[in-house]
Amino acid sequence: MSDTRCTDSSSKAAEPKPDKRPRDKDGKLLKPCCVCLETKGARDECIINKGEESCGDFIEAHKKCLRDLGFNI
Repeated sequence: MSDTRCTDSSSKAAEPKPDKRPRDKDGKLLKPCCVCLETKGARDECIINKGEESCGDFIEAHKKCLRDLGFNI
């Protein structure tokens, strides 16, 4: 009796998924920690001074900036 739990039932070989991670103009991968520095700084300053619950607009602005660059946040 053969065990088929780990085998692919299709006859096609699995094709690699295209790499859709955000990249800069030179093709290097972008890191979320190193982009959107303006919105990140404003968000962080607000959280430090007022607390996270008071900074929804800054948090959302930073998330939007990251999404606009292609990050899945």
